[in-house]
This record gives sequence, C-alpha cells and structure tokens, in this order.
Amino acid sequence: MWKNTMISIAKTFLRGIYSCHWISDNTRPNRPCCWFSFLSFVSILALSWMYVCYIAFNDRTDVNDRAFENLKTWVNWYMIVMVISAVLATYCLLLLVFGLLHFVIGEPLNLHWLHKVFLFLGLLTVTMGTVGVCIKWKKEWKTVYMSFQATAPFLHLCAVVALTLISWLVFKSYHKAQPSACKVFIMMTFMFVSAAVFLCPLAICSPCITNNLPPKPSLVGHRGAPMLAPENTMMSFRKSLECGVVAFETDVQLSKDMKPFLMHDNKSFLRTTDVKKKFPGRDGDRHTNFTLQELQTLNAGEWFLRTDPLQSVSSLSEEDKREAENQTVPSLSELLLMAKKHNVSLIFDLKNENNSTGFHNSDSYYTTDTIKKSGISPDKIWWLPKEYRHNVRNISPGFKQVYNVVAEMNADGGSFLNMEYSSLSAHEISDLREKNVSVNLWVVNERWLFSLLWCSGASSVTTNACHIFKNMSKPDWHLEPNKYMGIWISADVISLLLMFGLFIWQRKRNRVSRRNREQRGVPLLNF
Repeated sequence: MWKNTMISIAKTFLRGIYSCHWISDNTRPNRPCCWFSFLSFVSILALSWMYVCYIAFNDRTDVNDRAFENLKTWVNWYMIVMVISAVLATYCLLLLVFGLLHFVIGEPLNLHWLHKVFLFLGLLTVTMGTVGVCIKWKKEWKTVYMSFQATAPFLHLCAVVALTLISWLVFKSYHKAQPSACKVFIMMTFMFVSAAVFLCPLAICSPCITNNLPPKPSLVGHRGAPMLAPENTMMSFRKSLECGVVAFETDVQLSKDMKPFLMHDNKSFLRTTDVKKKFPGRDGDRHTNFTLQELQTLNAGEWFLRTDPLQSVSSLSEEDKREAENQTVPSLSELLLMAKKHNVSLIFDLKNENNSTGFHNSDSYYTTDTIKKSGISPDKIWWLPKEYRHNVRNISPGFKQVYNVVAEMNADGGSFLNMEYSSLSAHEISDLREKNVSVNLWVVNERWLFSLLWCSGASSVTTNACHIFKNMSKPDWHLEPNKYMGIWISADVISLLLMFGLFIWQRKRNRVSRRNREQRGVPLLNF
C-alpha cells in the first residue's frame, strides 16, 4: 500500500512538472516523440553552448572591454551570458530527465506548451550566441578545438557512462518492438553509436598523454597581476613579483611632453581612471593632450574596486584594497627601476607606433632613450614592436628581439616568439622548442589551458593569474600512454559487460511481462 502511494505521488509530481497536468489525463498527446526528440536536440545544443562559454571564459575580458569601448559603461556582460547559459542548460537537462522518467514509469510524454515556448527561446538564444561568436569572435573556435586536447579523455568516459545508462532504455525499446525491421534498426543504430564512443580514443591526440613532461613554463605578468591589483600600476607589478614572474608585460604610450607612461587603452582613459572627474570636458581626449604630470594626478585604482573586472576583489585584504584605491598612472621609468632592482625582464606593446612619421619622432625612439637612461641590463628588454626594429637594434644591440610571426623571425634570424596561445599547435610548439626557439604564449588565465601548454612545451606564458599558476607543481592531469590505454580499455570492457547484463535482464523481464499479459488475456501492443 505504502509503495503504491509513493509511486502514485512520484507519477503525479513528474506529470505536473513535464505536462503541467497534476491529475491523470487520458487525452492522447500530440506528437510526443517529436517533441521529446526536439527536447533532446535543444538539450544537447544548450549543453554544448555551455561548454563553449566555459572554455571561452579564459578570454572573457575581450568581451567586456569591447563592450565598454562601444557603450562607455562597464558591465560584466560575459558573466551575464554565463548565467543565462547555465540556467538554460540546467532547465533543458532537468526537463530531459523528467521526460526519460516519464518513459520509464509509462506516463504519456505530453509536453506542456509553455515548455515548448521556452525550448524555442532556448534554441534561439543558442543560435544567436553561436552566430555572434562566428561573426565577432571567430578565434574562439580555435580555443574550443584546443580544449578537446585537454577534455577529450574525460568526455569519452562521460560518454561511456551515459551510453551505459541509456542502453537500458534502448534494450527496453528493442524487446518491445514487434516488426523485425524495427528491432534491426534500433540495434544497428545503437551498435554504431557504441562503436563510435568506444573507439573514439583512437582519434584523441593530447600532449598531456606522454612519457616525457616538459619543464613548467615561466610566468610573465600581464599588466602586472591584474587579479590582485589595478592593471598597469606599480602595485600590480609588485604583486606579480610575489608570484615569481620572469618578466613584466605592459603597454607604453607617450604623453604630450613625450614621456613614456603605462596605459593599455589608447582611445580614452575612461575605463581605468577618473579622468572624467579630474578633467571635466576632457574625458574624450587622447594621450597626446595630457602631460605626464597631469596623467599622474589621475586615480588609476578606484575603478578596479568598483567594477571588479576579474571577480577577484573579494579575495583581497582590506590593506590591499586601500592601497589599490590610491594607485596612480606610472611612468615607464618607474617600472624600469623596479625591473632593474629585481632583475626582471620587460616586454611591452607600443600602443601608437603606427602614427609615427619617422624613427626620431616615434614612440620607439623615446622609449629606447628612456630605457638606456634607466641603466637596466639590455638583455632584460624583450623588444616586441616591429615598426622600427632595425633602428632600435642599431642603437641598442643588446635587446632581445621578440617576434609575433614565425616567418619574420626566421627571416631575421631570431629565436624568440610571442604569440597568442591559440596560434600554435602542440606539434608546432614542440618543433620550435627543438630548434631552441623560446615560445611565450598570451594570455593564459585558466588552469586547464596552462596545463595543456605546459604539456605542449611552451617556454613561458603571459597571464593575469600568476598567483594561481605559481603554486602548480604539475599539470592538472598527465598520463603515460600505457596507463591511459588501460583506463580506456577497462572503461569500455566494464560498460560492455553492464550492457550485456542489462540486455539479458530486459529480455527476461519482457518475457515475464508477455506471459502475464497472455494469462490475463490482455492484447500485446506494438511499441
């Protein structure tokens, strides 16, 4: 009695959630299998989109910074997209589970119209997001492709588990199917899918499945340590020193009085300073309209506490927050003194070099002059700007020349690359390292990506998250090929044995059910 009551309550609950009918409804559902197939399709898409959003989280600042350039207002748009995607994926998967439970307990699959509307909205959301990535953020598909080198072995195991669980429903459908053609179709389809899942490790090629793990990449502080302090401030670079970085990465611009200072944004100072408050009416002015003295009156830290761009402010102490709030715009000379004192290298972008009218009027000239006056060892300067590279080499031959194009490096006889992390494959990185070429990859912020590049053999990575990577003594995962093969074969064998057991159990159960129906004189229904 108690068991029947619980089953009845469970049926009522599932019926209410899925079809919004809290009492039994004998009305024949309208195309239940079509709607369940649509639900399954949207669930797979929503889960895939959530995966893309998770992988692209490494580059979330690209979205927020680009939005700020257009809207002039800071909003963490990427986090909004993440929350919407997570809610959509959770909703679809829960609805799919309820649908499967309906099938198990024999309830009609009568999906409510409101769920249908939400599913169409979910499909529209995923489609718009995918189109947006294809149009505005194409490079992120390379990151998604790269991610499979890190996640494929685990996705394979998840697929094996899911296939084993679903096999119970497949075998139930197989034994209930009456025409032989239906039985053949169900079993052939399932066998094809199973073979693809079981054998997919043959196509998995991950640098983390290796017998020889390369040394850990060195760390380069991207604008210092922007998760611990406002970017491109002296506090940020000091924090990166605590992470053990081998180099500072920054952005250099020239003030009105031709003094190099540190600032990433070159169209406006609105994002990272209080220029609107300090210089009313001049908030749209560019760097050439401000002297260094004027720039250093700007507050370059309050925005960091207010906007929390990398969701890290809550981890700071009160003392660090007070220090961050009072940061100013530093000059290049200040950073050079710090680099010289701590024997750290320096790499930078010249944000406005393309506007120069000749070497002696260029950012390269004034920056090189400032570097020479600082007295820092020339080999600590990783020179990246390419516009006046040969002029700079003539007056400062000790600078390490760094390139962002392999062909240019080879033509110039160089041996140092600085490229976006998705520009090189693991095989290309390995080949370059064998030729004694140093490879620095930017910007790497997530553990899975750092682990993957570690396994690939990168020399160093430019990162916002140096405080996270400094404590990593090994990649998040690394397996020897023989050990991975053992896990792969064991998982497949266990799954096959469980499937065989489920198949036999379903066949016996179906025979008992048929015998009982025949004894009661109940006609057998085709599935």
